[in-house]
Amino acid sequence: MTALTADRLVDACGDASAAAGISIQTILEPLGGPGTPVKPAIYPGGSYQIDRRWWGEGESREVVDAVVIDNVPSQANRCEIALERLQPELGLPVIQLDLSAVPIPPHLPRRLSSFRFPHRNADAYLRDGMLDGTRFPTTSIGSEIFLGTADYPEPLLQWFPHALLYGFWQSHLGKKRSQAKVARSWVSEIVGYRPATIETSALGLKSDPLNLSVDDRAIFDEDDLLDNPWELVVGETKSRGGRGERLSELGHGQVPVGEDASRAPVSFSELSQRSIVSFASLRRIHPERKEAGPAARALLVALGLVGHTAAFGGPFHLRSGADLRPVDTTWMWLGSDGDEELEPLDLSQARELFSACVAKAEEAGLPVGSQWDVLELEPNDSLRKAITRTWSLE
Repeated sequence: MTALTADRLVDACGDASAAAGISIQTILEPLGGPGTPVKPAIYPGGSYQIDRRWWGEGESREVVDAVVIDNVPSQANRCEIALERLQPELGLPVIQLDLSAVPIPPHLPRRLSSFRFPHRNADAYLRDGMLDGTRFPTTSIGSEIFLGTADYPEPLLQWFPHALLYGFWQSHLGKKRSQAKVARSWVSEIVGYRPATIETSALGLKSDPLNLSVDDRAIFDEDDLLDNPWELVVGETKSRGGRGERLSELGHGQVPVGEDASRAPVSFSELSQRSIVSFASLRRIHPERKEAGPAARALLVALGLVGHTAAFGGPFHLRSGADLRPVDTTWMWLGSDGDEELEPLDLSQARELFSACVAKAEEAGLPVGSQWDVLELEPNDSLRKAITRTWSLE
């Protein structure tokens, strides 16, 4: 196995290089052991993302049923959250929308980070931000960010480097404004192969130690049960299917889970994660100074490796019923003269590689490293009104 270095990454990301990328394949296991049911992501309509895929190696390969446990966009979001946690240590840039002055329920975030904006640099929360009383898109920083493309990546390298890696579509500025797109260069997903069954429902019973009767009608404000206590109308039964009248909607009574039961976790023959960073895709990113291109792309590769190892380098939690751990990981260098196995990086090594790539990008004159900063925005009046109207707190 060979080591991964910053020099090697920069060379591989050059315009004339034929290196293809890096592949990380990991066999995963539920914490309960092989075959323990795992909960895949559930989509509208209560459905799993079901597929048919090749499974196995060599002559034993066959097409089998598969279920996507965690899809590509979700995996990117998890890597971004991991990078957000490491932001202070890595010195990464971050733009935060400060909502501390907006009356919102306590379960909502008081700050929205640029690592959590749904559309990254193309997000409506960024567009609707205010910087020191000025609409952010009209500021010098904001206008540059919204002009960022693969052919003008400098403002994104300075403020949203992860957007150049995980991709974006600038679609919230209006039809006559920029519609720039950068396809993701980091693709990762977790798939379960050969499910035992996908037809099982999670049946059950919500119990009540006092087994309160649910036959009487209840009157209550479904928006607020703290300031507006509910009332029981004795002797008056609830209307059939009447919303806002059933005692069970207040959390009382025994409620069987049957026809409306959600899908149950699934037992799989094998669970695996495949993550690929494409040098070919990253070569579309061209800074104004052409000679700085390889260093910019290498920095983005290293950023992705940090996010991956931070999010998935050890046991991780996807959702209730989906706690997994890596049991066998193979890193492959997809080179021009054949593939070779790389020494896997742990988080500390990935951070060292990233720091080395940042240094090379700075030497190439790119706006990274010492030029990375933290920026605080506030919501504009329309966004503030939309938030407070949604939650009816003002």
